[in-house]
Amino acid sequence: MRILQISSAQSLGGGERHLADLANGLVARGHHLYVALRRRSPLLEELKNVSKENIFTLSLRNSLDAKSAQDLSRLVSKYNIQIVHAHMARDYPLAAYAVGRHPESRLIVTRHVLFRLNRMHRITLSKAARVIAVSKAVALQLRTDHVAPAEKISVVLNGIDIDRFARAKAEFDRRQFLDAWKLPTDSALVGLVGELSPLKGQEEFVRAAAQVLQQFPKTYFIIAGVDHSEGNKHQKRLERLTEELDLTSHVRFIGWLEDLPELYSVLDVFVSASHTESFGLAIAEAMASGTTVVATETEGARELIREGETGLLVPIGDVGALASRILRLLTHENERIRLGVAAQQTATAEFSLKRMIAETEKIYEAETQNR
Repeated sequence: MRILQISSAQSLGGGERHLADLANGLVARGHHLYVALRRRSPLLEELKNVSKENIFTLSLRNSLDAKSAQDLSRLVSKYNIQIVHAHMARDYPLAAYAVGRHPESRLIVTRHVLFRLNRMHRITLSKAARVIAVSKAVALQLRTDHVAPAEKISVVLNGIDIDRFARAKAEFDRRQFLDAWKLPTDSALVGLVGELSPLKGQEEFVRAAAQVLQQFPKTYFIIAGVDHSEGNKHQKRLERLTEELDLTSHVRFIGWLEDLPELYSVLDVFVSASHTESFGLAIAEAMASGTTVVATETEGARELIREGETGLLVPIGDVGALASRILRLLTHENERIRLGVAAQQTATAEFSLKRMIAETEKIYEAETQNR
């Protein structure tokens, strides 16, 4: 099939990782992939399998960018595109315009988040051939909000490269990692991964760290993620909080780490303290690494984790409960190992990248046959 993927993203998050993995996987399966991105998109470096001549940069400023809509329409016409797949809400109307002028092509949109759509986007989604939700929670909200006919909404759970995380865990040298970071060899490590933002719960994580250290002083806390706010205001606020709580020697802000499997492998406990998660890609990655997870009870986390079987869940915003669960895992090694093993088995069975690509491909095929 001839497929055009569209994303105006300016930072690399779970939705962008999804698009890159999907595009690279579809090329490997023999499809002709074209991608429209914004200039200086972080995805330019991630599309390893897509031919450079098939990657186009457009302005993609917003939902009303008429020039980009026309440019997309020309791409659809020039390359006889069969599937136009948009991944961000502001790109949906532009993609719909391009498809509307070419009845032989089909519009697919993926909804990666739980935030409600406005009226314009609802009109756009009503015209889509299929709306893909990355989790059951997202699908439920789409149906509840009546943004598209129920029969057009499909769930394709996010996928991750299971083998990559399992291999990293098997080959990892913990002592070498600790030496490189100048950490004691008997350290306990607790980490969190995600964009630095109030919605990701880093403040609660830092406050929980203060409570954990009172009883388990050999613990170190790692915060991986980039702050995209103006003037890095979120990171500065977190650093001030760390100083106020006298935690600077035990909390590390490491920015974005390219080799996330290595980070998951060294952690004794992975924490997701988010206020909202549509799926929880970092949770799935930690599970695939065999790392035990403590997560707040977001819609996505409840879908991924079975409480007490594959991880532990705590109420959103409850610092005391978060600290208590972290301490429980640090002081009960057998339980930590049991949960990590079960989490890895679940991730292998349910979150594979091959499964995600195959299910998306099946949707494409069905829609091209329904023209």
